[in-house]
Amino acid sequence: MAEKAKGKAEQAKGKAKEAAGKVTGNERLRAEGKTDEVKGKAREVAGKAEEQARGVKDSLRGRREEP
Repeated sequence: MAEKAKGKAEQAKGKAKEAAGKVTGNERLRAEGKTDEVKGKAREVAGKAEEQARGVKDSLRGRREEP
């Protein structure tokens, strides 16, 4: 859950940077914002995958192999 939250926060930070760069005409800041958004999205997706893997692991924990 923490990775998803960190990803969302990083995306928000990126959007703010991008907007600030756009308003001020600072292309570097705008590019940094876009980069932060992409990193945040990747982190969020990784967090979701981790949660799904944990769910599968938990669901398999109670199963036994039958001969």
